[in-house]
Amino acid sequence: MGVDYYKVLQVDRGAKDEDLKKAHRKLAMKWHPDKNPNNKKESEAKFKQISEAYEVLNDPQKREIYDQYGEEGLKGQVPPPGAGAAGSASFYQSGDGPNMFRHNPRDANDIFTELFGFTSPFGGMGGSSGMRGSSRAFGGGMFGEGMVRSFGDGRPMSQGPRKAPPIENTLPCSLEDLYKGTTKKMKISREIVDASGRMTTVEEILTIEIKPGWKKGTKITFPEKGNEQPNVIPSDLVFVVDEKPHATFTREGNDLIVTQKISLAEALTGYTVHLTALDGRSLTIPVINVIHPNYEEVIPREGMPVSKETSRRGNLRIKFNIKFPSRLNAEQKTGMKKLLAS
Repeated sequence: MGVDYYKVLQVDRGAKDEDLKKAHRKLAMKWHPDKNPNNKKESEAKFKQISEAYEVLNDPQKREIYDQYGEEGLKGQVPPPGAGAAGSASFYQSGDGPNMFRHNPRDANDIFTELFGFTSPFGGMGGSSGMRGSSRAFGGGMFGEGMVRSFGDGRPMSQGPRKAPPIENTLPCSLEDLYKGTTKKMKISREIVDASGRMTTVEEILTIEIKPGWKKGTKITFPEKGNEQPNVIPSDLVFVVDEKPHATFTREGNDLIVTQKISLAEALTGYTVHLTALDGRSLTIPVINVIHPNYEEVIPREGMPVSKETSRRGNLRIKFNIKFPSRLNAEQKTGMKKLLAS
């Protein structure tokens, strides 16, 4: 059979049009000569072979001839169906011989434009010795940064499809979610181009794994999950973690902070803190020191997990709001003086 076009495109013999298009797009990106500057000759040959394979298999008439007679049938060594008829644009008459297939680089350009939305740089490969330098800059396009080259006919490659800006959505999380970790499922609706080229709306469920210790501002990105548009790479969908206010705790870095309201008597004579931790445990913390207005009781490893080292945790910091009496009578003042003077 000669060249196995199905093997070249890495598809099976029953591949549909959409399968062929996807395979061609993937391989054309991989073997574009600008992507292989250290191996140009091989990549140019490979790119030409990929385009030729797609040109044949994407055309029902050529594919039928190829499937029945192989490459020899396309070259006229085996009479193809309708050999006596006038040749199409993809066949030519050689003297008195039969119709023969000729790979047309211009056809490859058309295919490349159809797939990628811009002119193929593979202009003159069929009758040229290769690439020529071009001064046209290619900023952040499909084939990477740097200078773009043009091919035999001297036509520079035009700007590739732009990528739509990312779409950010707030992802509210409770402090318990960020302490223990959880899974959230988000339902999204987006427009895509179906196999027939029409726009259709689809719904998807995205699963987000919230890791213990994640902080406000953490971003989770789903690449190219925005709406599809012609000649535009879809937006990335980005979820940004936000932290819901908590009734008991506030967070500073990896530390948890709680403020207890106590009386002056409790501040001077001792106080026991009772808390429910974010994982549901009951904490009993006796404070035996005299509590002054700036006092903090620090409980090691009772704070938030450290996201990249979940065996580590921050601290629990207990602050106190001391309620002082608004006034003291004479007897109370005398008693306080005696008590504090001792």
